Amino acid sequence: QVQLVESGGGLVQPGGSLRLSCAASGSGVSFNLMGWYRQAPGKGRELVATISYAGSANYADSVKGRFTISRDYAKSTAYLQMNSLKPDDTAVYYCYADRFSGSEYWGQGTQVTVSS
Repeated sequence: QVQLVESGGGLVQPGGSLRLSCAASGSGVSFNLMGWYRQAPGKGRELVATISYAGSANYADSVKGRFTISRDYAKSTAYLQMNSLKPDDTAVYYCYADRFSGSEYWGQGTQVTVSS
């Protein structure tokens, strides 16, 4: 069974940086789309960034120019480099991936807190 495991969250001051990782358990897993969503307290889950199998990236307007999504195909891993972090970026960040078969997967979430 495929599972997504996130890491890299934590507490950071405004203006700081964090790098999130999302790794798939098991070997030989190939994903179509990979991405990151986030959910702040009292709000719904929102898209942050996605990256297609072809490497095309898509970002929410609120993170454009500050966040960069990338992936390592050999490791079935996605990354989210977050720079110039703001208090509004505080949320639980969830990794998402889907396969060409249509199966979808979510990670357990990792907390990102931006505060002085």
